[in-house]
Amino acid sequence: MSQPRTRKSSVDRKAEIVDSAIRLSATIGPDRVTTQHLADAVGVTQPAIFRHFATKTDIWAAVGVRIVDEMQALHSHPVVIAQDDPHDRLKQLVGRHFVHIEGQPAIPAILFSRELHAENEPLRSRFSEYFAVKGAEFTRLITAAQAAGIHHAEIAAEDAAHLVTSAMQGISLRWLLDNQSFSLVDEGGRVIGGLIDSFRA
Repeated sequence: MSQPRTRKSSVDRKAEIVDSAIRLSATIGPDRVTTQHLADAVGVTQPAIFRHFATKTDIWAAVGVRIVDEMQALHSHPVVIAQDDPHDRLKQLVGRHFVHIEGQPAIPAILFSRELHAENEPLRSRFSEYFAVKGAEFTRLITAAQAAGIHHAEIAAEDAAHLVTSAMQGISLRWLLDNQSFSLVDEGGRVIGGLIDSFRA
């Protein structure tokens, strides 16, 4: 006799819907994900999806929260190398970012979806705020490296930080467009590592 189906809590079901939205984004693209796709993936009816999220916009907003929370956690992970060396700390953060993205290819697909962002201002704003915080952290590290005599004093720290984040986004997008045909960790580490090394005094 088959076992009775366990009824999941609202919190668990919402998390499952978010997981499915992220997973489907990696396979069919975020712009093509429908609530029917989500219902099929979760194993519920389409109306059941809307019992947990009032609108599709709310689903993507929850996806944005998940993605940003996980990426922000990369900054709080214990430092393995040279805590007192802001240059190495910057390279380490960049490396962790690429490891995380390579493990979850849906992230760049969602981050760079113009159609998705055009229809979802809360999602676009959340990602924009995250990159602003990341840029500020990179600026702080470059400024600290300048104060320690590690980086050129004449470099505009904020511009250098923006250059690093833009290059990271560019490599991630190329990796996505090339169907992940190269190692993002290796390529990103080499290219961005070389860029950061060029800041050295």
